[in-house]
Amino acid sequence: MSKPPVRPQVIRHGLARVLSKRGICSRTEASRWIAAGRVTVGGRTIRDPEHPTADTAVVVIDGAPLSAPERVYIALNKPRGLVTSVTDERGRDTIYRCLDGAGLPWMAPVGRLDKASEGLLLLCNDPAWADRVTSPETGPGKVYHVQVDGVPDAAAMAAMVRGISVDGDFLRASSVQVLRIGGTNAWLEVALDQGRNRQIRRLLAALDINVLRLVRVAIGALALGELPKGQWRRLDDHEVRALAAVDAQPTARANSTS
Repeated sequence: MSKPPVRPQVIRHGLARVLSKRGICSRTEASRWIAAGRVTVGGRTIRDPEHPTADTAVVVIDGAPLSAPERVYIALNKPRGLVTSVTDERGRDTIYRCLDGAGLPWMAPVGRLDKASEGLLLLCNDPAWADRVTSPETGPGKVYHVQVDGVPDAAAMAAMVRGISVDGDFLRASSVQVLRIGGTNAWLEVALDQGRNRQIRRLLAALDINVLRLVRVAIGALALGELPKGQWRRLDDHEVRALAAVDAQPTARANSTS
């Protein structure tokens, strides 16, 4: 007697998350649309952002069936002083100031750079791709140029690669080298293959070294290059595929920083 066919498992998430995962808008914006009665599922208006919804469900917004948006991937040279978020509760300028008037679809940051950091930042409207790029298992390494208020000796740089426990986190760099020395300051090139909150700053602070500037210059094989500060460009198909590749690796000496 033959066994009955196995039915594929239906994956359900909150409706706001489903809209966000499809790259239509942020989860916060989706929640507002849903609460305003603009979204229907299966012909029924849903006002609960957490309403369990199949990932494959037919969703209608303002009477129009939801279609998959064009996938867009960009690289931004983030200036120092901007917050990596859609909005800021304290009213500070965000990275979206750099995208004003560009006519882009809704875009979300792929990873983060803190307010005081600058350099290469990715944005896209493809959550699945973003998850792969930021995954500790599959994501590419990153390279930073860091100006510090001193000249670290060989022992300090070896300690950064060996790793240091900081506030319960084991932090380390995959490589560290001196780029140049000027007076009492130095520029370091630091490569990471793990991503922790303010990782380089915390690692250096544990060695009593202060960061003066921190610039991300490469993500995998993608270099910041000559992209002007505050400007962005679209990634080409090769770059998009390479960043999501399992064996993506950081490129040393990807750019110089003055």
